[in-house]
Amino acid sequence: MSGHYWISAPQRSERDRLRAGLELPPLLAAVDAHRRLRGPYTAAGTLLRAVAPEALRRRPALAGRHYIELQESTPELKPLVPAITRALEQQSAAPGEVSRYPARLHSLRVSHGLVDFLLTALADLGDGPRTLVVENVQHADATDQEFLAAAVRRIPADLLTIVVCSGTEELVDPPGTLSVSLPAALDAYTTRITGPAPGPVPDPVPDVASAGPVAARRYVDADGVDDDPGLLAAYEQLAPAERAALHDRRAAELAERAKAGEASLRLGALPYHLMRGSDAGGAGLDALRWALDRCKYLGFYHAAAELGEAGRRAVDPAERPGLWWIFIRETGVCLAAAGRPDESAVLQEEARTATTDPAHHMKLAYEIGMLYARHYPEERRDERKARAWVNQAIAIADLLPDPKERAFYSVFNRNGLALVEVRAGRPDEALRLLDEGMERLDRELGLGERTWHRVGLRYNRAQVNGMSGRLEAALEDYAEIMDADNDFADHYFNRGNILRKLGRTEEAIADYETALGLEPPFPEAYYNRGDARMELGDTQGALADFDRTLELDPGHVEALLGRAGVLDDLGDAKAALESVAAGLALAPEHPHLLCLHGRLLAEDGRPAEAARAVEAALRSDPKLAEAWAVKAELAYSAGDLAAAAADFDRAVELADRPEFRFNRAVVHEAAGRFTEAAADFDAVFAATEDPDALSHRDSCLLAAG
Repeated sequence: MSGHYWISAPQRSERDRLRAGLELPPLLAAVDAHRRLRGPYTAAGTLLRAVAPEALRRRPALAGRHYIELQESTPELKPLVPAITRALEQQSAAPGEVSRYPARLHSLRVSHGLVDFLLTALADLGDGPRTLVVENVQHADATDQEFLAAAVRRIPADLLTIVVCSGTEELVDPPGTLSVSLPAALDAYTTRITGPAPGPVPDPVPDVASAGPVAARRYVDADGVDDDPGLLAAYEQLAPAERAALHDRRAAELAERAKAGEASLRLGALPYHLMRGSDAGGAGLDALRWALDRCKYLGFYHAAAELGEAGRRAVDPAERPGLWWIFIRETGVCLAAAGRPDESAVLQEEARTATTDPAHHMKLAYEIGMLYARHYPEERRDERKARAWVNQAIAIADLLPDPKERAFYSVFNRNGLALVEVRAGRPDEALRLLDEGMERLDRELGLGERTWHRVGLRYNRAQVNGMSGRLEAALEDYAEIMDADNDFADHYFNRGNILRKLGRTEEAIADYETALGLEPPFPEAYYNRGDARMELGDTQGALADFDRTLELDPGHVEALLGRAGVLDDLGDAKAALESVAAGLALAPEHPHLLCLHGRLLAEDGRPAEAARAVEAALRSDPKLAEAWAVKAELAYSAGDLAAAAADFDRAVELADRPEFRFNRAVVHEAAGRFTEAAADFDAVFAATEDPDALSHRDSCLLAAG
C-alpha cells in the first residue's frame, strides 16, 4: 500500500503496533494533536517548531510570504518572521484596544498557508519522502482538524506520507457551521486501518499502579493525555491535595518554559494544570481568561468558547459576578462567531436570567439582535426580532450615566440597527444612522478614542454605498478608511470589487494582489483576480488563478465554471467538459454550467445532449440570454430558421450583445430577410467596428435591392 493512512485503535500502544507493520518512509516528525497540550494548532505547531527554523534559514523569502500563518499558529516562530502590524491598534489612545476580530474562515486560510509553507520546505529537503505521524486526532482542536484536512488532500504522499492516528470512537466534525470536514477528507484521501474494537478497560498493570506517586507523576507530566489506564488509576488514587501539588509543580515548570518563549503552552497545558492546582480560583481562572482572550483575538473561536465555558462553570455568579459575566458573555460571542448561534442563544438567555445590571442587559440585547440579523442561517433570520432586540439595546444605551460611554454605546448599537435596515432593504436609513453615528463620535469623543469604531462605521457605510450602487461614494469611503487602516486585506478585496464594477479592472487586480499579501491564502481573492484577468484577455493568468482557487477550495463552483470557459477558449474542449462535469456534480441545476455544457456538447457534435443541457439551463433560469443563444444555434444547425430567429430574438431582448445580433443577422440572411439582417449587421458594426459585419451588411443591402 501507499498513500496517507488513518489508523484507529483503542489505545496508542495498539496504534503504534499497527503502524509498525507499515512500510513507511523515514520519520520526519511524530506529533500529538491533543488540544490539551497547546490548544489551537497543537499538532501543526509541533511540526513547525521542528522543521520551520531550518526551512527559513535555507529560504529566507518564506518568512515574508508566510509570516501571518507561522506566528499565529506557532508563536514560538515569531522572532523568525516579520511582525504582524495592526495600524488601528497602534493609533489607539487606549492601550490593548482591539481593532477587529478575524472572520470565521481565517483559521482555514491559516491552515492552507501552512500547507503551502510545508510543500516548499519539504521539496527543499530533496532526499526522498518522509513520514508525519499525528496522534490523538480524536482530541484535536478545530484548527488542527482544518490543517490535517487540507494536508492529506494537498500534500502528495510521495513527498510526505501522513499517518493520522485516532481512537475507535467516531471521529466527528466540530459543531456549528463547517469550514471543512476532517472525517470526509480522511475517508477520501487515506487508507483506513482499524484495530480491535474497544472492550472493558483492563485492570491497571500491577507494577505501574503499585508505583503510586511515581505513576501519578508520570500521568501529570504527560499533561493528562497518556491513555495508559495504570497511570490514570494511580493518579486517581491520590488524595486531592497530592494531585493539586503535582499540578502546581508541573504548572511551575510550564510557566518557566512559557516565559522562555514557548508561548503556546499558555493556550493548553498551563491553564489545564493551574485549574487543577491549589489556586484554581486565582491563577487558574486568570490563565483561562488570558487564553480565551488570545484565542478570540486570533479568530480561534471554537477554542475560545471551550475555554470560556470552563471558566463559566468554575465561577459562582453570586460570589464573583464580574468574572462570571466576562466568561459567559465572551463564550456566547465566540459561539456565535464559530457558527454556533443556538448554543450562543442558550447562554444569552442564562445570562439574562442571572443579572439585573442595565449595561449587561444592553450588551445581551445587542448580541441577541445580531443572532437574528446575522448569525442564524438565512431561513431563520428575523428582521422584526432583530430590530426589537437592538432597539432595546439602544434604549438602555441612551440612559447610561457616563457621557462618553453613552455616546459610544448609543452609536455602537445604532450601527447594529443599520445592519438590520440593510437586511430590511432600507439602505438610505442605514446610511443616515451611520452618518449620524460618525458625526456624534467626532463631536463627543476625543482624538484617538474608539478609533477602531469610527473606522468601522465608515467601513459599514462603504459597504452600504457599494451594495446600493453608490460606487464612487464607496470609493471615497475606502480611501478614508485605508488612510487609517491600510493593513487589512478585506479593504483591498472589497475596493477591488467596486473598481471592477466601475470598469477599472487593472486597478481591481492590483487591489486583489495587495489583499493576497495581507492575509493567508483565501480562494475568493484568487477567483476574483482570475475573473478580472479574463476580462483583460489574460487567459493563462486567469487559468492559473482558477486552478489556485480550486486547489484551496475544490468545491468552488464558480471557479470550475470560469476554468471551463478558459479551457474552451484555449481549445482544450475535453478538459473544459471535465471541469463542467465536476461543477455539475456539485451544483446540478447551475444555469451557467448547464448552458456551457450545452455549448461544449454542441461543439463536440452531440446536438441531442446539448439540447437537453440547454433546456435544463432555461428551466433553472428562463432569463439566461446565453442559453437562448445556444438554443438558437442548435436550431440553426438543425435547419429550423424560424425557431433560431425566435430564440435569438429572446436572447437579444434579454441582453443586447453584438455577438447575439451578428448570429441573428446570419439567420435572417439565410432566411432571405435581408433588410432585417442588414439592420443587425449595421448595429454590430456600430458597436464593434467589425469589418466582417460591415461586409455582410453591404451584401445584404445589395441582395435587398
